[in-house]
Amino acid sequence: MSENAPIDEHVSRATEQLAPEFAGVVPRAELESIVRTARQDLEGQVVPTALDEMLHRLAHYRLSSRIASASSA
Repeated sequence: MSENAPIDEHVSRATEQLAPEFAGVVPRAELESIVRTARQDLEGQVVPTALDEMLHRLAHYRLSSRIASASSA
């Protein structure tokens, strides 16, 4: 997803929820990029009422996977 893609309320919410958990481990700009990409990937794939939860889960999974792969490299 483009770095200049619009940030909507779902992206903002997920970013703020995930930031404390990944602070000091994943740079904030990278965290935001991962959340924005997850949001784009979910577009049209889930019902709007489930978007916040699914975005949080997908972004969390991707962030955790990134940490796991970095630590095993």
